[in-house]
Amino acid sequence: LKAMDNKVLLYYNFTPLSEVPAFIEAHKTRCKELNLLGRIYVSEEGINGTVSGTIADCDAYKEYVWSLDGLSTTAFKEDLCDHVPFGRLICKYRSEIVALHADMELNPKDGGRYLSPKEWRKALETEKDYVLIDVRNNYESKIGHFEGAILPDLENFYDFPNWVDEADIPKDKKILMYCTGGIRCEKFSVLMKKKGYDDVSQLHGGILTYAKEEGGAHYHGKCFVFDDRLAVPVNPNEEEPVSVCELSGQPADTYINCANMDCNKLFVCCEGAADKYQGCCSEACMHAPRLRPFNKEAAFAPFRRAHHYFK
Repeated sequence: LKAMDNKVLLYYNFTPLSEVPAFIEAHKTRCKELNLLGRIYVSEEGINGTVSGTIADCDAYKEYVWSLDGLSTTAFKEDLCDHVPFGRLICKYRSEIVALHADMELNPKDGGRYLSPKEWRKALETEKDYVLIDVRNNYESKIGHFEGAILPDLENFYDFPNWVDEADIPKDKKILMYCTGGIRCEKFSVLMKKKGYDDVSQLHGGILTYAKEEGGAHYHGKCFVFDDRLAVPVNPNEEEPVSVCELSGQPADTYINCANMDCNKLFVCCEGAADKYQGCCSEACMHAPRLRPFNKEAAFAPFRRAHHYFK
């Protein structure tokens, strides 16, 4: 086994930030000093980031974030890993740190009740009449989700406002919602309350925190993450894929990008089909003029992202 010498930090904080351009430049400088890679989005409404580096550098980064005005309460979700699952550092401005594009002001302080992982598990095991909503994109929920959840067939988070208008969920229903780390529920729960849903609760810390504290009970499959690992285990007793290869129909939960550089589709693929189609998502793409050489061994190494899959 490789030594787990690195960490991945996932965090967000909805807190008003001023002088955002200067904040971003200072933040980027500190990340470079600590040799961190990842993605950080900053706006007037707060900060949202996923970064990775050595354990010592990640710990120093946490102290740095906590020292900044308004960010002393930032909660970090942490994973140990044997490599840094990012290829570069991005630290930039976004008008929303998680983009819902709602046509109304949404203050996360007006959101649903937080349920700790323990309370969430109890609700799933004892409550009888509720609506459970997966507040993630379709390619995320495809490879893993809580049992009984509604899995909206949406490609973007900003499609959720229209979805809830068309879903026809009774306003008197108890709503339970979850996402990867909690940030999308922060906004979507506010939206649902503004639309007349009074009994709204969200999984505090998201799937990642639940996996650590409750062992992933009632969750099937893996959790999609937005770094080079792409998928991480949630329930050690539920390791079998819940999705299938888009080419062969065989059980699979490995995502790769099509080797045709002009397609680059992210799709679920099994080893046999990846070998047969040489990393392409279709026979047509196999004959495209711009193909990346496919490296199957790298593609199906544990928790590696597609851009490591090509020679």
